[in-house]
Amino acid sequence: MFSRIPFDKVNWLISSFLIGTLFLALTAVPAYLWFFGIDWFQIGLFFAMFFGVGFSITLGYHRLFSHLTFQAHWTVRLLTLIFGAGAFENSVLLWSCEHRNHHKHVDHADDPYCIAKGLFHAHIGWLLFKLDPDPPFDNVADLQKDPLIMWQHRHIHLIAALVAFGFPTLLGFAWGGWSSALGAFLIAGVARIVILQHCTFCINSLCHYVGDRPYSSKCSARDWWLMAIVTLGEGYHNYHHEFQHDYRNGVKPWQIDPTKWLIWTLSKLGLARKLRRVPAEKIILTELAEAQRRLEAYLARTGLTDAASECLAGTHRRLQAIAQQWTLRQSQQLELTREMLATLRNEVRIVTRTLRRLGAHDPQVA
Repeated sequence: MFSRIPFDKVNWLISSFLIGTLFLALTAVPAYLWFFGIDWFQIGLFFAMFFGVGFSITLGYHRLFSHLTFQAHWTVRLLTLIFGAGAFENSVLLWSCEHRNHHKHVDHADDPYCIAKGLFHAHIGWLLFKLDPDPPFDNVADLQKDPLIMWQHRHIHLIAALVAFGFPTLLGFAWGGWSSALGAFLIAGVARIVILQHCTFCINSLCHYVGDRPYSSKCSARDWWLMAIVTLGEGYHNYHHEFQHDYRNGVKPWQIDPTKWLIWTLSKLGLARKLRRVPAEKIILTELAEAQRRLEAYLARTGLTDAASECLAGTHRRLQAIAQQWTLRQSQQLELTREMLATLRNEVRIVTRTLRRLGAHDPQVA
């Protein structure tokens, strides 16, 4: 088994950290719980660190800095830079550079965590075997002008160690002495890092592997509500790849997107502004176009009974008529009415239900 591993291509520093923290989480953490037990302080500290660092990645690293989906007060930017470092996912500058490359080259060779190279590669393999030098940062020139970002980039490893290990350990010691400090180090530090990192890694792997593509099938990115829970709202990945500059990932009322809710709350408190949103009609029409494409593809490749074919053909004609109406209104610079939006939403639901009933849903694996 080990003979197949290309040890000459292993990044030993990154691999040692990822494997070492996982080993401690699976051995030292259970041992601590066996000998010392756990109290509400350790549980509370774990979740405080998990959400504090987790939102710093989703809200800060991702939506604020990588995609510029809103503007934030300097205190929000500073806190996300400090606590985001505690995820041990490197600096905002490098993270954003690689993430922007991912969006630009998704599913192709220059995509850092390309799913086409396999689920393991997209999840963690690209880090274990990351021997390429740091990118030239030519796609993050805007971020290089920010002194707070450059300060974090210069001191990322020190900040990360202090936030991830030093801060919870000190709080644990203040709470209950050395035994509590050890517990905080292992539970809110080591175990929290491992769990949070793999939640983030799931966005690169499972969110390109399992789920639906209601907005576009041009790339492998997919929507999956379960991943939205695990990743604090990042699981609606097909939407995100189609509309990457929207501060929201879950745009439907029933979709779970805690990061969106937090950004909206910050805006009401005066700590965030200029929240970027894709117009509702553009979202619905994109869904409609994708549903129409799938319907046409299904009609072209499937032999159906006359009744079934006529049913789908009728649906297809309605979609074409709606698309023509929209084109006409665009040419006349007219906005969609609320009634038209409701009609569009209803047509999308009808086509989606029809395709699922016929087994023409989007394949789960790209």
